[in-house]
Amino acid sequence: MNIDALKRRAAIIKDIRAFFDSRGFTEVETPVRIAAPAPEPHIDCPPVTTGGFLRASPELQMKKLLAAGMDRIYQIGPCFRDGEKGSRHNPEFTMIEWYRLDADYMDILRDTEALLFSLGLGRDDKAPALEADFKRLTVRDAYRKYANWDPFEGDWNQDRFDFDMAVAVEKALKNMDGVFLMDYPPQCASLAKVENGVAQRWEFYWRGLELANCFSELCDSDEQLRRFLDAKAERIVLGEADYPLDEAFLSKVASIRRASGVALGIDRLIMAILGESSISSIRILD
Repeated sequence: MNIDALKRRAAIIKDIRAFFDSRGFTEVETPVRIAAPAPEPHIDCPPVTTGGFLRASPELQMKKLLAAGMDRIYQIGPCFRDGEKGSRHNPEFTMIEWYRLDADYMDILRDTEALLFSLGLGRDDKAPALEADFKRLTVRDAYRKYANWDPFEGDWNQDRFDFDMAVAVEKALKNMDGVFLMDYPPQCASLAKVENGVAQRWEFYWRGLELANCFSELCDSDEQLRRFLDAKAERIVLGEADYPLDEAFLSKVASIRRASGVALGIDRLIMAILGESSISSIRILD
């Protein structure tokens, strides 16, 4: 246990709250135990013996707040995922998510840059201010350059896409201090809006470490239901738990109209800021 790192962690989280409070965001709390997780094929929520699941993300609950009329919200809190443990993963971790009405993924990108710069990530300590933005790299350009194919052309192959992301694209990103990997194939949209054949989604990497995942939010209830049903079917094929649908979310999502949000891993962010290589250095694990 690194006591100095834990103290610096507390100071960083305090600075994050100050950043959002100063920009008119409202801090919210939503349940940690939920009845219906979003059915992501490769994300498993720990079941609770008395019913429900520990959340992998507060996303659906926060979007219900957007539907109720809240316009700038953020939340810092614990999230959980089964089967994830290592130097960069832990079954329990801390996440910040924030959402804005009448915004898209580029608005949230600018929020994210401002937050990271305010915390000193990417800043040259010898310079009074950062002079350049973080790099933007489209998924299409990344795959053409580092994997020698275009995932937007020809027949879709999820296994090939995932393999080359891990062994080619993310390997190349390790040499970049900060990059927004953006504009995903529609097959990788998850809960993101698709426009002109491109999913309005980005992920932010720091030296190959994924820190954040952002969408221009899908606000079409019929399309959202279709994607949930497809994901549920894939989970069944994979032998994973079949999560119930969050009917309340599905009934309200269309009323949001236009919004964007992001999930950013606090533990990994602090690792990046402090130059630590293991999550065990910056949080208490047991």
